[in-house]
Amino acid sequence: MADDTAAKRPRVALGVDATRLYLNDIGVSELLTAEEEVSLGRRVQRGDERARQHMIVSNLRLVVKLARRYLNRGLPLLDLIEEGNLGLIHAVKKFDPERGFRFSTYATWWIRQTIERAIMNQSRTVRLPIHVIKDINVCLRTAYKLGQKHAGTASATDIATKLDRDVADVERLLALHDRVILGSASSDDERSPLETLPASRDAEPPRCVQRAVVASLLDEWLGRLSDKKRAVIERRFGLHGRRRLTLEQIGSELGVTRERVRQIQLEALRNLRGMMEDQGLSFDTLLG
Repeated sequence: MADDTAAKRPRVALGVDATRLYLNDIGVSELLTAEEEVSLGRRVQRGDERARQHMIVSNLRLVVKLARRYLNRGLPLLDLIEEGNLGLIHAVKKFDPERGFRFSTYATWWIRQTIERAIMNQSRTVRLPIHVIKDINVCLRTAYKLGQKHAGTASATDIATKLDRDVADVERLLALHDRVILGSASSDDERSPLETLPASRDAEPPRCVQRAVVASLLDEWLGRLSDKKRAVIERRFGLHGRRRLTLEQIGSELGVTRERVRQIQLEALRNLRGMMEDQGLSFDTLLG
């Protein structure tokens, strides 16, 4: 449609020059404050087309940022941006400003989903059994519905009870989903995003929406920590391919006592909690 021209413009031309022109074009748009997002979101819900366009244009840079992470995976940057823009447009339509999320938190899930689906479609390769994908999507949809009903995050026990399934089975499916989402979040990950789990077009981002955003931001947050705090967190929780270590093992590596490692861990987690809360994210999604 004509009113989505700004979001769909990447396909107008090809090559480096077109990319540069597009990035320069969208760079003039100012980012929205949390208050502006709520105000515009409410207007969008009332059918205000100008508000919808404002939210789309103000978040085009977010699409570019996320699209860059999928370079060298089968699609050129302009195609990745266009697919991501479709996700952004859908996110604006579905965004509920009363839920308490920043819009970027919500939109990131949709943008990544549409990009990953496009990569999967162009390769026609699916590496996960269809029945597993279906089971995971059932769990995710149930988690979202329960979360909406009870204004919180549904646990594996809640989902299992609702679906009349074993808790262990649900935990296995959610763990598989989380590993796939986390695995596709790093630009240095050698695995193909084709191993991700695209949900249906109209499925809402449930329990995984915060986890997906946490995955995409975790490296940035860790980079803000001191070297010692970052080293402790990476070793304690097995990040970046490291083996999980005990407090004693970490202390031995770093030349400090077990108690000092515990103190550093608590300080680092406190720092990470503050960073997450600044993004409107629940700290439970980091270690849950």
